[in-house]
Amino acid sequence: MSDPILNLEEVSAAYGPVRALRSVSLQVNEGEIVSLLGSNAAGKTTTLRTILGMTRAHSGKITFDGERIEALRTQEIVARGLAMVPENRRLFSKMSVRENLDIGANLRTDKTEIREDMDRVFGLFPRLKERIAQKAGTLSGGEQQMLAIGRALMARPKVMLMDEPSMGLAPILVQQVFETIKEINDQGTTILVVEQNAHIALSVADRGYVLQTGRIVLSDSAEELRKHPDLSQAYLGELE
Repeated sequence: MSDPILNLEEVSAAYGPVRALRSVSLQVNEGEIVSLLGSNAAGKTTTLRTILGMTRAHSGKITFDGERIEALRTQEIVARGLAMVPENRRLFSKMSVRENLDIGANLRTDKTEIREDMDRVFGLFPRLKERIAQKAGTLSGGEQQMLAIGRALMARPKVMLMDEPSMGLAPILVQQVFETIKEINDQGTTILVVEQNAHIALSVADRGYVLQTGRIVLSDSAEELRKHPDLSQAYLGELE
């Protein structure tokens, strides 16, 4: 098997004296959906922030597409092909749908391909095309999540990082979002998704990891994790 496109080896990180990640090792292979599961304050968001250079690893090694990235600035990491759909969307609320999507492509100069990716986003989310001139802050929660995903896709990432895409959404919208995540993956984008909703995350994932207080405590195929008795009882609450 070829090397993982994203690889964390014994990565630790801290906020001041508080250790948030403790020797975390995980791999994402090209073409996969990998779920990073865990309860609140387990270290899931910190893992994504550390991959992107927003939180500095104080030890360990992060490799993306064959290159060490843990010492790079966030903008340099994004330019290499990592994009994030942040928790709570973090849109530019006073800007239009179109302007938010344009910001996703701000490191690119390939205008023809940018237009193609805009069309791709509107193919995935026709409602965004209908609201192209509408301010992002006036969209519904589901539409804002569509826009956050679309903005990340405009960077044409090799790997998309997603932080709690189900947060704040009605169950029917959560199902739709994860169906779209699977479609994006089927179109060729590798995905690492952080999620508290283990059932929905594992329904689309190939593999998963479980974090508890900054440590990886379980890792297996999605199918095996769904059967694991400790997953529902010890780490995440009820699986279904």
